[in-house]
Amino acid sequence: MGILSRFKDIMAANINAMLDKMEDPEKMIDQCLRNLNSDLAKVKSETAGVMAQEKACKRDLTTCESDIAKMQNYAIKALEAGNEEDAKKFLAEKAKLTAKLAGLQDNYTVAAENAQKMRDMHTKLTRDIEELESRREMIKSKIAVANAQEKINQMTGNITGANNSIAAFERLENLANKKLDKAQAEAELNAKRPGSTIRDLTAKYEQNPDVDKELEALKASLGMTTPTPSAE
Repeated sequence: MGILSRFKDIMAANINAMLDKMEDPEKMIDQCLRNLNSDLAKVKSETAGVMAQEKACKRDLTTCESDIAKMQNYAIKALEAGNEEDAKKFLAEKAKLTAKLAGLQDNYTVAAENAQKMRDMHTKLTRDIEELESRREMIKSKIAVANAQEKINQMTGNITGANNSIAAFERLENLANKKLDKAQAEAELNAKRPGSTIRDLTAKYEQNPDVDKELEALKASLGMTTPTPSAE
């Protein structure tokens, strides 16, 4: 039976090996389950057919055995009735049925073995699917944790970049502070330079009264008199 060799491969499949080869575990596990459930439906249908065949073979075998027993009883009754010819006919029919019985027994043996294999296969596949269903939730949970970890790693990298930017800004701020300090120092030095303020300029042109008196006295001693302004 082709169905047996087809599904023996399924029974031999190693679920762990299948999971190890998955590039995208979450998608592949769902696809794997869909495939297995499809296979399970086929196995179930085929198992039902094989089991029906087993029952039919069993029924034929039982019927043949019952008919053999009947022919034996009828032969006995015919002899008891003193009718050997009828007894011979019953015994001849019994011989035919007995010859047929061996073939029916062989058919039933094969059918029973096939049915048992299919039942075992159905049980195995059902158990594998249940296991995979359970592991699917575990895998999806692990994937969720992994995705969260990746986001954290990415955010950590962004924070590192932000720290570098902050450090750069701090360096720029230090440079700005140095330029400001230098400019303020220059302004302070310029403020102390003579003649650089209004007060310095007014002091420059303001005459000292004592100096004026001394100048007039010096002119008088030299006979240099300053004309007195006439009143108009």
